[in-house]
Amino acid sequence: MDLAQDLSIIAAVSAFWLVAMIVPGLDFLLVTRLAVLRGRSAALQATLGIATGVTVWGVAGFFGIRTLFIAAPWLYLALKIGGGLYLITIGVKLFISSWHSTAEPTEPAPTTEARSSHFRAGLLTNLANPKAPVFISSLFAAAMPRHAPIHLGLACVAAMFAVAVAWFALVTLLLSLERVSALFLRCRRWVDRCAGLAFMALGMRFVTERAPN
Repeated sequence: MDLAQDLSIIAAVSAFWLVAMIVPGLDFLLVTRLAVLRGRSAALQATLGIATGVTVWGVAGFFGIRTLFIAAPWLYLALKIGGGLYLITIGVKLFISSWHSTAEPTEPAPTTEARSSHFRAGLLTNLANPKAPVFISSLFAAAMPRHAPIHLGLACVAAMFAVAVAWFALVTLLLSLERVSALFLRCRRWVDRCAGLAFMALGMRFVTERAPN
């Protein structure tokens, strides 16, 4: 394959992945809350965690994790149940805290531990979605040639990482604007309740739905 073909494939994967990122989901909810309630630094740390999760699933997808799931269905089931329980836990905490949160949150001093927890939250939220590896595997199957070289697959994964960072960094910057954050804070309790219910509902879906054939 020549350079032009490689670039066209990377561009196609990047475009599809950008569309996937733009559709609001659990990652978007997490970054949104952190950007307004904890500030840009916290949201950007979560963004790096999300992008790291994207990289993990991207590499796994390129090397055929979907085939592994078909060969060993219990792995997919374990991922679904584990990820679902994690999302349910996060949703319950959000929903309960929404009834006790104060009107004006105080901005905590940034610490190494806090930064680590925000990164971890982004990483685990992304990895908790069992649909991600199946979707990414399908994306690669559709966009990549049958015997794609490793360097092309890794380049596509790097592009997906960059797309995730760029998109959620943009979201963070927009939500850090004073007018936007003020509107969010006025609706904070209801946003937390809706986010908590969304996390719990998706977690329950992951735990209870049947694995794909």
